[in-house]
Amino acid sequence: MTRYKKKPLEVEAFRLFVEEPPEWFNDWLKHKYYEVRHSLKERLLIVPNEQITAHEGDYMILGIEGEVYPCYPGIFEKTYEKLD
Repeated sequence: MTRYKKKPLEVEAFRLFVEEPPEWFNDWLKHKYYEVRHSLKERLLIVPNEQITAHEGDYMILGIEGEVYPCYPGIFEKTYEKLD
């Protein structure tokens, strides 16, 4: 088995429905069909044409090529450290 190490890089991210979304996220949503669903336990953001489902508290990441994707908090916190 070949092993790989993640290259050091910086990304911008925020926690969905927990923190105020940054301008890049609002700009990204302007061009998408999306819906927010509420249940008794959580809120979901669904972008069906990109097969994205993000749960309340997930980190939304702006990738190095402008892509936006969700990441579970536990994985995010093991992968990234805060710079600010």
